[in-house]
Amino acid sequence: MTPERTEKLLRVLKQRQANLTVVMENVKDPHNISAVLRTCDAVGIQDVYILTTKESRHKRWGHRSSSSALKWLTIHEFDNLEQCVTALRKKFKKILTTHLSSDAVSLYDIDFTDSVALVFGNEHEGVTPEFRALSDGNFIIPQMGIIQSLNISVACAVSIYEAMRQKISAGQYEKSSLPDDQMQSLLTQWGFEEETPEVYRSSKIKRS
Repeated sequence: MTPERTEKLLRVLKQRQANLTVVMENVKDPHNISAVLRTCDAVGIQDVYILTTKESRHKRWGHRSSSSALKWLTIHEFDNLEQCVTALRKKFKKILTTHLSSDAVSLYDIDFTDSVALVFGNEHEGVTPEFRALSDGNFIIPQMGIIQSLNISVACAVSIYEAMRQKISAGQYEKSSLPDDQMQSLLTQWGFEEETPEVYRSSKIKRS
């Protein structure tokens, strides 16, 4: 691995955000899933959750639209809602679902400097009532048009880029936040292999 490649991977790893994730529930179109994965990588989300309780698990996603993002992300797949929520509660303080309701908060009122999991639902039915009942609340993306909905991949992109904007302002991309054991595991997974320990020790990934 070239020094330039090593430097890039270490820089990307340092900027991964441990306190932000995306959950996709029963998304039908594999290309939508792949588009979301690509955006998650771009924003610095490492862990993504995919829940399929009403759909069969996709054997493969649209690799062209994911642009190889699968190689760099950690995907957690569930077919049980309670197990998925339990896993999320172990890592994130709040679970917010996309749903148009009277008590929904605006995307721009969410504090993304805190620990948040955002849930996006099925293309036609949205997030299930069962998932909403186990969440901490609903949020909406403000819109000025007649059609009050966006494609899931677009909605996710709008939402997590707002999260990135807040995190940049708060300086959260300037310090590493992933646990040390996860960093070590990802370095190995990303191709450092035998050189991983030395590269990790000599890298500039520091905790503030």
